[in-house]
Amino acid sequence: MRATVMHAAGDVRVEDVPDARIEQPTDALVRITASCICGSDLHPYHSMPAGSGPVHMGHEFIGVVEEVGSEVRTLTKGDLVIAPFAFSCGECEFCRAGLHTACAGGGGFWDMLGGQGGQSEAIRVPLADGTLFTVPGPVDEALVPSLLTLSDVYGTGYHAAKVAGVRPGDTVTVVGDGAVGLLAVLSAKQLGAEQVVLMGRHTARTDLGREYGATDVVAERGQEGIEKVRELTGGGSRVVLEAVGHMPAYEQSYGVVRAGGVISRVGVPQYDEAPVGFMSLFGRNITLNGGPAPTRAYMAELLPAVLDGTVDPGRVFDRTIGLEDVPEGYRAMDAREALKVLITP
Repeated sequence: MRATVMHAAGDVRVEDVPDARIEQPTDALVRITASCICGSDLHPYHSMPAGSGPVHMGHEFIGVVEEVGSEVRTLTKGDLVIAPFAFSCGECEFCRAGLHTACAGGGGFWDMLGGQGGQSEAIRVPLADGTLFTVPGPVDEALVPSLLTLSDVYGTGYHAAKVAGVRPGDTVTVVGDGAVGLLAVLSAKQLGAEQVVLMGRHTARTDLGREYGATDVVAERGQEGIEKVRELTGGGSRVVLEAVGHMPAYEQSYGVVRAGGVISRVGVPQYDEAPVGFMSLFGRNITLNGGPAPTRAYMAELLPAVLDGTVDPGRVFDRTIGLEDVPEGYRAMDAREALKVLITP
């Protein structure tokens, strides 16, 4: 079968690899019908250490069940399924608490499996009963992009807002105008935020952010951007949703949050150390939370509004390509020519 493999920073190829197959009785074999390139895929695209490749790429996908292992009970051949970006047992204390990304029953992230990725024609899904979410059919083909966002970016944006405790009447600032940031805007509005400030400087993206509910857009960065947000919000936001993962975004976040507020991080941090002392967080009683979103926990909650058209998170996809064109998709996203690229194998 064909699959996307990253050999080194900037070196993405689509290659012939061994066919995916059932290996454990709890596995399912899924034929992928749509996947995508994630903003987090650009981190290794920029900086994969020499000698750490090749790595199979992709952690967001939907598809059709082709075969199930002998112990799989909730899935049948032909089911349309959404896969979260982490596989999980669905039964341990963490999964039962809705924290599937901390699964203690053998769960993990797709890149831990080796030799598999979502940017391919098919994939073996471990712990299939706990991992895969079945979409009741039939489903309009036009909904596929929005369904795919439930795998990661919509669920991640929603997680940011949810764990931050966004509530009706809130003032929220979203740092980052990528797909997660835009869907964090949508999520904050869904949860009742009154004012949503989007920090971003790419007009096509921030225009979509306004359509998703942003009341203000701040293109400035650094101290200038911080001062602009604090002016707009009357001294700072109660909630800040950080959807980038780089240090300048974190610095902007603690710069615009008000005393007693919350910073919720869902951008994968590209740093190990960050200010948490008296002048940044401690002195103003700032709460810092967030982490890898347990998107599997939110699928049932978010799906109805997608199916009935109340929300259209799939608009974050602004380019669709075939599997053979994935290297070009990486280049386009890295060059900011595309916001998020959808792949149809």
